[in-house]
Amino acid sequence: MSDRQFGLGMATALVVGNTIGMGIFMQPAALAPFGLNALTGWAAVIFGCVCLATCFAALARKLPEAAGPFGYVRATLGEVIAFPALWCYWISVWATLPVLAIGVIGYFVTVFPAAASISPAVLAVAFIWIFIAVNLLGVRSGGRVQVATSLLKIVPLVLVMVVGAFSILANPGAYTPNLPATPLTGHASMAAAAIALYAMLGFESAAIAAGRVRDPERTIPRATLIGTLLVAALYVSIVAIGLLVVPQETLAASDAPFVTIADRLLGPGNGRWISLFVVVSGLGCLNGWTLLAGELTRTLASHRLLPPILGASNRFGVPWASLLLAGALATALGIMNFSATLVGAFTKLSLIVSAANLPLYVCCSFALFTLLKRDPAGLSPALWFAAAGGVAFAAFAFKGVGWEPFIWALVLALAGLPIYLWMRRRGRASASAAA
Repeated sequence: MSDRQFGLGMATALVVGNTIGMGIFMQPAALAPFGLNALTGWAAVIFGCVCLATCFAALARKLPEAAGPFGYVRATLGEVIAFPALWCYWISVWATLPVLAIGVIGYFVTVFPAAASISPAVLAVAFIWIFIAVNLLGVRSGGRVQVATSLLKIVPLVLVMVVGAFSILANPGAYTPNLPATPLTGHASMAAAAIALYAMLGFESAAIAAGRVRDPERTIPRATLIGTLLVAALYVSIVAIGLLVVPQETLAASDAPFVTIADRLLGPGNGRWISLFVVVSGLGCLNGWTLLAGELTRTLASHRLLPPILGASNRFGVPWASLLLAGALATALGIMNFSATLVGAFTKLSLIVSAANLPLYVCCSFALFTLLKRDPAGLSPALWFAAAGGVAFAAFAFKGVGWEPFIWALVLALAGLPIYLWMRRRGRASASAAA
């Protein structure tokens, strides 16, 4: 049986499913302080993601044997550049765990009010380690949890979008007083775009899974672009509805913004039940990213880019050392960056994750530049604009994340350099001994 099991429908579903995570359930509150700059920021994110999706699509067509972004960069720019890009992406994967855990807490407390007496930091760490334990029991165990929760995330999104759009169109005058007064500025739009980008991370999923996609030269480009545009349209609708339905200050202070929006649309207290869907889907998302963190760490170890122990499996066939490392790193990052409010902690950590993703996006854009210069056969000249747009958007987003997340991402990225040099030295020593 072929390993290439994903057709266009499944590949598009992979993009949509991996992109829609906990980010959108906190985005209305995280973006509320920016007012209508949230929408201009989203316009920049959509432009950037379409450019980057076009880059991934072109690379998949030209280099189908490369099996994903790491292969694209290594084949064009060399391993010395590919490793830091993949290292940063690996950081963004395990750094996503505390972001997801923190995003769930506000909704979890709404469902279980008694949990409000527990420190949010303790709850976040507990969620992380519960799913480390679930995945240590085997990929099958983790996979069942993921299947059970994957569709539930759609319910609150569709509810807010449909009811919100109907309410606004039926009585627009009731909501115009809620329009934010925050002035539109380039700086605020950049900052909003950096936050919005977190919710779009995962649009490259079809390219990451290139080795399992049928007819990747045709399927990956179409799935990536279709999935990116579908998710972006859904997200922009949700953010716009939130800004119109709830006063800016109220929305910005909410730890469970979807509940706040639903209460405004359906009446006080009627939004509480929506939290259950968000909690279940959020924890399912945390489970999926935990599994991904372990598997990506094992993959790096199998390529001799991380110590061999991280590729070791337990009796359930899962990378136990990789999962424990991911859990420890996620816990440390989450505790060190916890702030006074859940929205503040979520925003701070999501910016770090966004900053850590950007090097891979920049490198893939430059990989396309290299191919256009070296071997342009079969590539449209218009792809020069897509590659330039990807680089320009990454620069725009780097500016928007601010200095603190940028420095965090830079320090974490530089931490990989000695590991890479050590692993290369070990590889040369092993090759010499074998000779």
